[in-house]
Amino acid sequence: MHSYTRAESRERGKLFRKGFKQSLADCVDPDVRRRIERIDQTAAERGALELAALHKVQADARQDLAAAKAVERTAPRADKPAAREARKQAEQRVRLAERAVHKAERG
Repeated sequence: MHSYTRAESRERGKLFRKGFKQSLADCVDPDVRRRIERIDQTAAERGALELAALHKVQADARQDLAAAKAVERTAPRADKPAAREARKQAEQRVRLAERAVHKAERG
């Protein structure tokens, strides 16, 4: 996963266009390639950190869901509606976390 900042995306685009024009003339400057690779490496490192953080959020959400289910199962009759609502909210957090992880892993 890559996570480019706006400035990196702009600079990478400019460098790509410059390299493309140079490749048409068959004289690509190696500095252009190095700068693109450096931007890509930085974005890949940032993306890996963000993906790890998303996985942690997902794991925490699953733990919270397991705890909410346990509370719901052991709650007295009067407390069941509140426990059920807490479980539903925990399920929603798990779905959101899973969606974010899936989206990050795809793109």
